[in-house]
Amino acid sequence: MAPVAVLVGVMGAGKTTVGTALAAQLGVPFADTDTVIEERAGKPIPEIFVDDGEDTFRAMERAVVAECLETFAGVLALGGGAILDEGTRKLLSHHRVIFLSVELSDAVKRVGLGAGRPLLAMNPRATLRHLMEQRKPLYLEVATHTVTTDGREPADLADEIAGLIARRS
Repeated sequence: MAPVAVLVGVMGAGKTTVGTALAAQLGVPFADTDTVIEERAGKPIPEIFVDDGEDTFRAMERAVVAECLETFAGVLALGGGAILDEGTRKLLSHHRVIFLSVELSDAVKRVGLGAGRPLLAMNPRATLRHLMEQRKPLYLEVATHTVTTDGREPADLADEIAGLIARRS
């Protein structure tokens, strides 16, 4: 069993919104690894960062991503930093990975001032720009397809991705 598609991208790219629309269109379940982590930890990700530290969060993330890549048969959205782990990137090489690319201006509009996003606690715009620059090569490394989300509706993006999936099936 494997995901139908794995969505990656920086926070604000639309992974959850587009993933939910895509899963509904395909008639499969949707899961977000950040949500799975929060459920297992019994607390939101910002609290995991504060109480346990980013290293603990990243270890939990690695384990949840690996498990979901083996057992989840739907549309799977990964947290924005999941691709930082080399082992995770290797695991993704065996999957259909869609990189949802977004420009800084659209990402900032979508995440607002970073409420609930621990990595954006200070200077959200500058931090998001840095994260995008740091992570883009890694997203491109794991992606089988890149889809630009700027100024587009989730339903249109879901249609495009469904088309990519159908062509590669």
